[in-house]
Amino acid sequence: MEVIKRKDGFGHLIKWIIRLGDLIVINVSLILLAKLLSSDETFTLLINDIRLGEIFLLINLIYFIVVSVVPINLSSNIIFFDKIVHRSLLFISLYFILLTAGMLLLGVGRISYDDWLIFYFGLSICYILWHIIVRIILKLYRSKGYNYKRIVIIGSGDNALNVYNELRSSDYGYKTLGVFDDNPDQHDSPLKYLGTLSQVDKFCIENKVDEIYCTLPNNEESAILRLVNFSEKNMIRFFLIPEFYGYIKRKLVLNSLQSIPLIGIRPEPLQLVYNRILKRTFDIIFSLIILITIYPIVYLIFGIIIKLTSRGPIVFKQRRTGLQGEEFTCYKFRTMYLNDKSDSLTTQHTDPRITPIGAFMRRTSIDELPQFFNALIGNMSVVGPRPHMTKQTVLYNGLIDKFMIRHMVKPGITGWAQISGYRGETKTIEQMKGRFKRDVWYIENWSFILDIKIIVVTTLQLLKGDDTVY
Repeated sequence: MEVIKRKDGFGHLIKWIIRLGDLIVINVSLILLAKLLSSDETFTLLINDIRLGEIFLLINLIYFIVVSVVPINLSSNIIFFDKIVHRSLLFISLYFILLTAGMLLLGVGRISYDDWLIFYFGLSICYILWHIIVRIILKLYRSKGYNYKRIVIIGSGDNALNVYNELRSSDYGYKTLGVFDDNPDQHDSPLKYLGTLSQVDKFCIENKVDEIYCTLPNNEESAILRLVNFSEKNMIRFFLIPEFYGYIKRKLVLNSLQSIPLIGIRPEPLQLVYNRILKRTFDIIFSLIILITIYPIVYLIFGIIIKLTSRGPIVFKQRRTGLQGEEFTCYKFRTMYLNDKSDSLTTQHTDPRITPIGAFMRRTSIDELPQFFNALIGNMSVVGPRPHMTKQTVLYNGLIDKFMIRHMVKPGITGWAQISGYRGETKTIEQMKGRFKRDVWYIENWSFILDIKIIVVTTLQLLKGDDTVY
């Protein structure tokens, strides 16, 4: 009887090498941090005083528990660095929660709260750097022609060519061998023609093909089913490119209703509960920090100036469109003289309604600080699409197709559009469309690290100054 051999050589060992490296990084990092935080004498007493064996057993046991809940597929052919950082940070956060709980239950270990925070941030940095280094090495390894996946494409036409171009432009370890199609005369593309569908089986077995990408139309049901059965019998992964990809070119999400497959036309990371909890927790903590430290000083200084230079309240309230199209009251420092057009007329260059101090506050975004109260109470977020006046929402909804999509998440104090060149007034419909597209991109590609990036870039832009805002 012939022995079935693995087709990927030593490729299957990569994930185990990564896990072994994870364990080494975690154990060594914790030891070095413990050594760093205590003198040699204290460190020796600490080791002799605690049940060291139990702690190391706990440290490594919890790793395997967490990795089953938060898998990090560094060996996947396509994964981006922001996702690596996000997943690694999520992994370490859950790891530390369980480690703390385990140590408290077993009554082992002695460590102060301050030192525990240093352990958390120190291990997080080491773990994230290790995963980034692994990913870089793996990409270099695959770019040299190792650990690649052998691919064949079934069918011809635009979809087949699109798949080929995506795989060819990738440096993540794909090698496209060619295309199979029953109509060689219609085959007109840079793909190498390998033969008809009847020749797929023999070629795939002889050339140890890893993955099949099928672009056959829906009416080729019998041929598709035969290829699926062949792939499963021979340990070849089979991917079906849906026919509607020709006219719906966007990220799709596959779900299920019992046994019925459902295809969502837009990924929404913030639909996941743990992502919403993470974002909301950050909003509360970050808003409290701003409101306790910076806001009182700014309110005192600029509140006095606002009162001395114009009549009216210090804080201006305005109805704006929020999550799911619901209206809410948005807070800002007042930057205009009192007028009856503040809820209908947008701000324009050299707007006579703006006070002298208001112009400075707008240019530096100091006027937005009260919106951290909105973020704290929950009708805004620190990062998200900027909220519009209700009249603007009605106007843009009539001018821009699917405009209300941007209201599927909470509006933000700053956002991806704002740091991408769409901060301030939008003079044309094209500018508004550009902002809308970036808002939708943010919704579909949200990550915690992306939020941090937007906050950092916003801060740098504010320190630099922006003459486009008035």
